[in-house]
Amino acid sequence: QVQLAESGGGLVQPGGSLRLSCTASGISFGVTTMAWGRQAPGKQRELVASITPNGNSAYADSVKGRFTISRDNAKNTVDLQMNNVKPDDTAVYYCNAPSPNAWGQGTQVTVSS
Repeated sequence: QVQLAESGGGLVQPGGSLRLSCTASGISFGVTTMAWGRQAPGKQRELVASITPNGNSAYADSVKGRFTISRDNAKNTVDLQMNNVKPDDTAVYYCNAPSPNAWGQGTQVTVSS
């Protein structure tokens, strides 16, 4: 019954921007910490960013200053704004609700020239 649906992935050139969105259902979104993770080819899945119900955020060192996580508790959405993307950002990006251990199906982001 828990569903996390990502959208917004695609092909983007280095230095470009992309905005990912996740819509959640089946969870108490307003009291749940949300996160984005990613898995690049040949690498382990890693946490990219997280955000608490009241908006406190944290980021992996590799994306600090470039990515911004945000949420809208009225719409049950959490977004990831990706700026100045790099080829190393290429990965499948997953929406995550850590406490119920729920994951979306992922959306592909490819950074290439």
